[in-house]
Amino acid sequence: MREILERLINEEIDLQTAENMIKSNNILEVDDIAKFDSKRQNRTGFPEAVFSPSKDYEDLLLIIKKYFESENPQNLIITKLSWQRYEKLQKDLDYLDDFIFDYNKRAQILVIKTDENKFEPVAKIGIITAGTSDINIAEEAKVIVEEGGCEAITSYDIGVAGIHRLFPQIAHMIKEGVEVLIVCAGMEGALPSVVAGLVDIPVIAVPTSVGYGVGEGGRVALDAMLQSCAPGIAVVNIDNGFGAAVFALTIVKSR
Repeated sequence: MREILERLINEEIDLQTAENMIKSNNILEVDDIAKFDSKRQNRTGFPEAVFSPSKDYEDLLLIIKKYFESENPQNLIITKLSWQRYEKLQKDLDYLDDFIFDYNKRAQILVIKTDENKFEPVAKIGIITAGTSDINIAEEAKVIVEEGGCEAITSYDIGVAGIHRLFPQIAHMIKEGVEVLIVCAGMEGALPSVVAGLVDIPVIAVPTSVGYGVGEGGRVALDAMLQSCAPGIAVVNIDNGFGAAVFALTIVKSR
């Protein structure tokens, strides 16, 4: 992009040509199945990610191959990837031996890394779950927080069913200097409201699809979080640990 802008300033190309070149430079065309935004990180601060469940396996494989055949590929994030698909990808992409395959089985996220990603964290983000059943979504958020250059401090299974567990963990996170809290809860979705009433930092509520009866699928938790009377809560979609983490990263990096 810098080269294109320099050519525009030097009057080597006109404005329309520069615009067309920037657009074509940003999008990686993958046959007729995908248009991969390879420069999303330059524009938004976080790279493109591939949502895998609804894609045919062969399409998913082709997208990954084409991406790593492109110029200067960075880390690639593949979300909601089942263990079975991960094992198959490992075999079909074994020629990418210069890259690191970092798969979190619980979070069902694969990050194909160009290096070990050693960095000094720019901020700390806390991640809490109401129950053990919410941990997979919290782990999804944790992977993204760490991929975004922050330290994740986690505490799981501290929901309102045993609320005495919550207070020392909140105190610990505040003492550690977390700047945002991601709170994952299913069932009645009460935990984010309780947390938001205790802290003076942003709370991102993540409803999970944990529940049964009227709470099945996470809609009750979502509605409860949207209806919370505690101020300072932002709510993402059901099971959207990825979106919660990106939002948290946006908050801490914009300060």
